This record gives sequence, C-alpha cells and structure tokens, in this order.
Amino acid sequence: MAASTPAFPALEGRHPCFSTTAEGHSRSARLHLPVSPGCNIDCAFCIRDFNRRDQRPGVATRLLTPEQAVDIVERALELCPTINVVGIAGPGDPLATPHALNTFKLVHERWPELVLCLSTNGLMLPERIDEIAAVGVSTLTVTVNSIDPLIQAQITPKIAWQRRRMDGVAAAERLIANQLEGIARAAALGLTIKINTVLIPTVNDHHVGAVAQRVAAAGAHLINIIPLIPQHGFAHLPAPGMMARYAARAAAEQHLRVFTHCQRCRADACGIPGVSDYAAQLYGDGLSAEPTFSHG
Repeated sequence: MAASTPAFPALEGRHPCFSTTAEGHSRSARLHLPVSPGCNIDCAFCIRDFNRRDQRPGVATRLLTPEQAVDIVERALELCPTINVVGIAGPGDPLATPHALNTFKLVHERWPELVLCLSTNGLMLPERIDEIAAVGVSTLTVTVNSIDPLIQAQITPKIAWQRRRMDGVAAAERLIANQLEGIARAAALGLTIKINTVLIPTVNDHHVGAVAQRVAAAGAHLINIIPLIPQHGFAHLPAPGMMARYAARAAAEQHLRVFTHCQRCRADACGIPGVSDYAAQLYGDGLSAEPTFSHG
C-alpha cells in the first residue's frame, strides 16, 4: 500500500505516528507524559528505567502524578507551541494502573483541542476501552508481537492477569485474545489504531505478515515494525539488519499500511521526533531521577 498520500488526513501533520508522509511527520510535535508506574506483562526485550541517558521506549527522567503532568503540558506548550499530540506510552503500561486515564481526563478538560494518544500492550484493553474513549483518546497504539501462543510465550513468558500470575502458553493465549478483542472494540468505537511489532530475529521475524493480517482483520489501520534492541532476555540476539527490516515491512504491507518514520521515543519525549527535543528543558529542574521501577 503506497504511503505517498496521507492515510489519515485529519492527523497528517498533527500526529507524528499517524503521519504517513515525510513532510507530515517532520512538522508533527508531540509530548509524552511518563505517568504510568507499573507493567502487567514481562517482555524479554524490555528494560524499563529512569535516567536521562537512554534514548529508547520505557525510559523517563522521572515519574509524574496526573496533576504534575498537567503542569508539564502547560510548560511544554510554552516551549513548543506546535505540540498537537499528548501521548502516554509508559514507562509502564498505561492500562496497568489508573494514572494514565486520570491524566488524560485532566488534560482533555483543559485542552480539548489536543489529540490524545494511548500506547498499550493490550492486556487490559477490552476492560478499559470504554473509559479510554470517554476521556477523549482518539488514537491508539497496541504492541502485538505474535498471534501464535508458542512464539508469544518466548517473547512474554509471564503476565499478571486478574491478580494472579500466568506463565508460558497460557499467558500468551490470554494476551493475544485480549489484544485482538481490544483492537476490535476500539475500531468499533471509531479510534484510529496503529500496531507496533518488535522485529526479533529467529523468534518472530518470519511471522510479521501473519500478525499484520490478523490485526487488520480486527480493525487496525497502520503497523510499525520496530527493530529489536538486543537487551534483557534477548541480549544474545542481533539487531535485525536492513534486509530483515525490509522483508518484514514487505510482508506486513500486504495487509496494512506500514509506518516507517519511528524514532523509538522515550516515555518523556517532547518535540518533533528526530528534529527537536525539549525534554531536557522540561525536566532540567534539579529533580533526581527515580532509582527504581516497578514491574507490577
């Protein structure tokens, strides 16, 4: 599917992750609010942390309360008046705790013109989708790395579901089922849905087309193939090369429009991805980084 024309005209130039032209992406400023303290799944590729150093998802300078997040939005709009999108993508999963939806409610009441965007692993999506829509979220990103429980069990060996731990294939089956149900319900409510898929050599690199086909059938509109950062449980694997990324995108493109401008943003990013970064000015206030992170 060609991406030379806008896929989402209302979002082109307003939301960097849904701007499918290079021009639209380069003028789309966004703000990520790090309000989510815990996660409900344990992925083998993920290390979440609080520091000022790492430029990758799951990392922030500090954790904000919903009330502090409102102050950060106000300061960010002064620094970068072209911000159109306020997103929450961590450092934990935004649906694992109430913090993200409480924050969105406050932001939407104060700045109803801003696009609100939520990024989640999807485990709690069916249960929370009505709340998500009610607080003004209009764009949704769901990380779906496999639709095969045997593959997913390698990627996410355990989850926390209904106050108990689930492991292996049973955990994978529950996660996949909730992701697909949540995507379908979000699509029915009119949300614009992007899928993030981490490309993991020897694990799911042969499986991306199947993921794209299934999530497209569920109602997703766009897919983003994110190369693995070798760390944590997958530290022994190589990052996928250019040809592997090309092959995965080509397979996905048979079913969904493919987003190709991802910068793998931090959970406290501010500005235009790859162009400007105001996070240091927002958080350069002498505050100490949080020393620990809860995985739930």
